[in-house]
Amino acid sequence: MADLKLAKLRDRTPVKITIHLPPDLSQALNLYAEAYMEIYGETEPVAQLIPAMLASFLESDRAFVQRRRKAVSS
Repeated sequence: MADLKLAKLRDRTPVKITIHLPPDLSQALNLYAEAYMEIYGETEPVAQLIPAMLASFLESDRAFVQRRRKAVSS
């Protein structure tokens, strides 16, 4: 069989994590969800926004990106 350009998809099974937030952070996340709704016209629950926010944060952290590349190439 010929090699495909698209690599085999990685495991996409969701992992549930439970966290406890301080009240001010919870309030800020709810305000963010309201701002998201106003800007994009779509309501998204905070629980759906948090994974995207975390991914964005990790992708923007240069030191972490470099460290992750080294770990993957090892």
